[in-house]
Amino acid sequence: PNKIAGLLNVVSKKIGVPSERLRAELEEGKFDSALSAMNKNDAARFQQAVNNPKIVEKMMSSPQAKALYEKLSGGKK
Repeated sequence: PNKIAGLLNVVSKKIGVPSERLRAELEEGKFDSALSAMNKNDAARFQQAVNNPKIVEKMMSSPQAKALYEKLSGGKK
């Protein structure tokens, strides 16, 4: 939970959205604030990934995603 809060704080500062609002949107499955801060190409690719579970599964199984998860979780699986 603390690491998620830290990650939300970093993202919220980067996109200029309060972390509470960002958390609430993400918990509701909304990405409005995050998408509005992205350039159009990145936002379109993100939206495409969210709408296609196979793309998300492929991304999450990549070595980079696994390494990021381990880093954020402190090495706990």
